[in-house]
Amino acid sequence: MTLPANGRQRDLRHICKLVCSMTVISSTKLNDVFPIPARGASKLRSKSSEIEIRRAHWDDPSSWLSGLQDVSKLFLISSARIEKDFNSAPPGKGREEDHFRALEAAKKVGVKHVYYTSLAFANPSLSGVMKAHERTEEYLQQQKDFKFTIIREGLYNESWPLYLGHYDLPGGDDRTEVVVAGDSKISWTSIRDLGLANALILAAPSEEYEGKMFYLAQKQAYTMKDVAEMVAKARGKELKLKVLDRESHEEYYVNERKMERPFIEWWSKTYDALKQNECEIHDNTLEGLLKSRGVEPTAMEVTVEEMVGSSRGFTGR
Repeated sequence: MTLPANGRQRDLRHICKLVCSMTVISSTKLNDVFPIPARGASKLRSKSSEIEIRRAHWDDPSSWLSGLQDVSKLFLISSARIEKDFNSAPPGKGREEDHFRALEAAKKVGVKHVYYTSLAFANPSLSGVMKAHERTEEYLQQQKDFKFTIIREGLYNESWPLYLGHYDLPGGDDRTEVVVAGDSKISWTSIRDLGLANALILAAPSEEYEGKMFYLAQKQAYTMKDVAEMVAKARGKELKLKVLDRESHEEYYVNERKMERPFIEWWSKTYDALKQNECEIHDNTLEGLLKSRGVEPTAMEVTVEEMVGSSRGFTGR
């Protein structure tokens, strides 16, 4: 499997329990430090003597050739280099360029099956964040050199601050009103639950998921307004949601919140997708996999309470 610089260690922990032999490939920029701390790496190895940790760089195709040697199943987590997507990146120049390098290497070394983690938006989507995913999915669907599975993951429970007006959780955000550019129900899904579900998929016979695209998302869905109310309850302070048109939203975050325009213009298209209800997912796959292990999905309220609660008392950087 590949692990981007932003981590997904919970996927690793679940996979370690179900897959005996595994190679972990850390995908980083050339100057990045290894994203798995030494203590974390030793813990991974302690789970199984069959775990090998390698490193590859998105900008170095040869590192993927060596990193993927003798790998039969590739679990590819998308590139975290979102800046490549900014300013309406043309085909082949967004984050999909990173994915293509890894996938071309996979073809050359004889990888048998690629599992790609995408996002739970509509197909096609109005969002900017899905553009690289859609281009990668299209690439996979045209391949004859290896089997593929496309896993569209529900928006992470833990990512709510990004959607809720770039809420500054570590900084103790004291706003009583957050501005967004759209709202609708979202099938929020915890990283922990996705880790277990993905591990079960990888451990299953390859033909069980070959050539399929499906969603891993909770059936229970909440709006951003619902999430704002959860945050208000957890912090003991009112928090309202204000919905503006996309242009006004962009100007507010660039001029008032002093955020970078390329990022804001890229991200704001997410709300166009929300207004079309793209992220309310009706797919039983996740909950079926969890049930097979006697696990209930993690409630959004629990995640919000834990995240807001852990930030209490923080006075600033």
